[in-house]
Amino acid sequence: MSYQTIEFSVEENIAIIRLNRPKAANSINMDMARELMLAAIECDENPEIRCVLLSANGPFFSAGGDVASFAEMGENIGKGLKELTSYLHSALARFARMGAPLVTAINGKAAGAGLSLACLGDIAIAAEPVTFTMAYTGVGLTPDGGATYNLPRLIGDRRAKELMLTNRPLTAEEAVNWGMINQVVAEDELMDTAMASAKKLAKGPTGAYREVKELLHASANNGFEAQMELEARAIARQGNSAEGQEGITAFLNKRKADFVNA
Repeated sequence: MSYQTIEFSVEENIAIIRLNRPKAANSINMDMARELMLAAIECDENPEIRCVLLSANGPFFSAGGDVASFAEMGENIGKGLKELTSYLHSALARFARMGAPLVTAINGKAAGAGLSLACLGDIAIAAEPVTFTMAYTGVGLTPDGGATYNLPRLIGDRRAKELMLTNRPLTAEEAVNWGMINQVVAEDELMDTAMASAKKLAKGPTGAYREVKELLHASANNGFEAQMELEARAIARQGNSAEGQEGITAFLNKRKADFVNA
């Protein structure tokens, strides 16, 4: 498929996605939201894709929603924002629940929905000069992209509320200390570090990764015993899977497991 607002390629079982509206600070308009949705579906459905690396072209990761395009919606802004968020939220849901882990390489400032997208990574790595800001209330809007779900779980309700009400910039170092992202590296090391992480994950047990992600999603709404029952069912499924059998056999034979060909 040909994309206009993102770049999409697959190399060594890794889908590489780059936001590609650099002249508009990679802000998310209707076209980008839809193309992110289509790319996420491809990543979720293509068995050759075992990891996804998401970054961006230009000095911004993403400035969030394209406010200029919101203004152009005029009196239809309510309908327009519902359509845009339908595409965007579908994309984020697929990225969050697909078996292939998501690595985000945050190359520049991430604001609004760009922050949500950056922090969605199962592994989130930022370049040292990056800052994060929520930005929504600064233009009289409210958060989307799952921010009100994910941020309180990552950094706590009080810190999430501070970011959403004050829109203060958060440095990459602060983001690591708060638990929003995993790692900060020098700007010239970002893509090499992110790709090394993606290559390692691409060789891992994708089915087990999917189960882990589903268990973590479910844990917020379950009691202890209910969650343990899900864990029991998940480990039983994996034990019966080709991945599980390969992992157990490799362990007993003291060799490295080959999950890619399992």
